[in-house]
Amino acid sequence: MTEGDRRIETVVVAPAEAGERLDRVLAARLADYSRSRLKSLILGGHVAIGERTVRDPGQRVNANERVHVTVPPPEPPEPQPEPMALDVVFEDDELLIIDKPAGLVVHPAAGHWSGTLVNALVAHCGDSLSGIGGVARPGIVHRLDKDTTGLMVVAKTDRAHRSLSRQFADHGRTGPLERGYLAFVWGVPDRPRGTVDKPIGRHPQSRDKMAIRADGREAVTHWELVEKYRGKSGEPVAALLACRLETGRTHQIRVHLASIGHPLIGDPVYGPGFRTKAALLPAEAQTLLDGLGRQALHAYLLGVQHPKTKKHLVYRAPLPSDLAHLHKVLGGGTIDLARR
Repeated sequence: MTEGDRRIETVVVAPAEAGERLDRVLAARLADYSRSRLKSLILGGHVAIGERTVRDPGQRVNANERVHVTVPPPEPPEPQPEPMALDVVFEDDELLIIDKPAGLVVHPAAGHWSGTLVNALVAHCGDSLSGIGGVARPGIVHRLDKDTTGLMVVAKTDRAHRSLSRQFADHGRTGPLERGYLAFVWGVPDRPRGTVDKPIGRHPQSRDKMAIRADGREAVTHWELVEKYRGKSGEPVAALLACRLETGRTHQIRVHLASIGHPLIGDPVYGPGFRTKAALLPAEAQTLLDGLGRQALHAYLLGVQHPKTKKHLVYRAPLPSDLAHLHKVLGGGTIDLARR
């Protein structure tokens, strides 16, 4: 029988098996599992006789006892190297900074055991990646959503991992970390800049979403109006915001901007109710939005302190082609990233 993602095997000890070792009885009755596998399950506390957990493989069993073996799901496989093109912005023996494309998952997880950034990094860096992040997340100190583009830093040594982790934990409040995002949103804010200070936690009904919650974790996003875009009628319909993070919560910018009535253009999770606004845009912009397929969010700015040289590394990445095209058809002008 199965329970969630676990399998439970039940064996009733036959009279002829009374007095036998537990591991031998299970090996004889459960042909799908090796004796060594069953022994490890016993030692790991996954076997019970009746309601009592048994950890001794040599435990003698009695007739008619019910033995329950709970087989946990298999461990995620160690990420395998998968060569793929990476847009490397900076690299040395300590760290790597890349410009992540849309559609690339950062690390292996359920449904994405291959084809991730980690698989690409294993191929690119070999054994030089920091192992502090664990088997499934070597070198990873932060992440971007699958469909968010932009700059990410990866640790190639444990020293770099510890240093970068401290910088991300501080979120730039007192340290050198800088993170900036360009966000195309529906509607135009009524002031040039502002701050969203609202706690974020898991959505109470949908576990794959986040939400503003009183019992959530602190989350602070600063935003500044960069450009406003007019629709066919000449009325403002959308805007480009530059955002800086003071915390690093899952989906933070997406949740915060939606909470103030300006969800990201193209966001299927937090902005689906604004799809009708696309009809207000020029025809070319409407066509582009139909094929965008993602939230219009780009991590354009990343600044970190080098863990060895202590030099402040600051990089800015221009809009990727799909968002550059969106910017153009919306009627945007030149974006001076250097002053943001």
